[in-house]
Amino acid sequence: MGWRAIIPTASGSRYLQQLCKHWGHKFAVEFTPEAGRIDFPMGAIEMAADAAALTVTLRPAPEADGAKFQQVVADHLNRFAHREGELGFDWQAV
Repeated sequence: MGWRAIIPTASGSRYLQQLCKHWGHKFAVEFTPEAGRIDFPMGAIEMAADAAALTVTLRPAPEADGAKFQQVVADHLNRFAHREGELGFDWQAV
């Protein structure tokens, strides 16, 4: 099981690239302006950006703490979005 949040923002591509670059020195990362993937210790983070939203999908490892995984990703993205204000994360099971 995983979780997905669709975050309304016109800056999704910028946040996707920032997160990938931020963790790129520690973890396996692949990204373009429209899509990214980070192989994080807790599991994979997949992102897709368009003009209206950033979609974040978490694919946790079996032993991962799902709530902590969600919080770590949300905290980092909210730091990048400080000018925009707090992003809304409504995690849904996928």
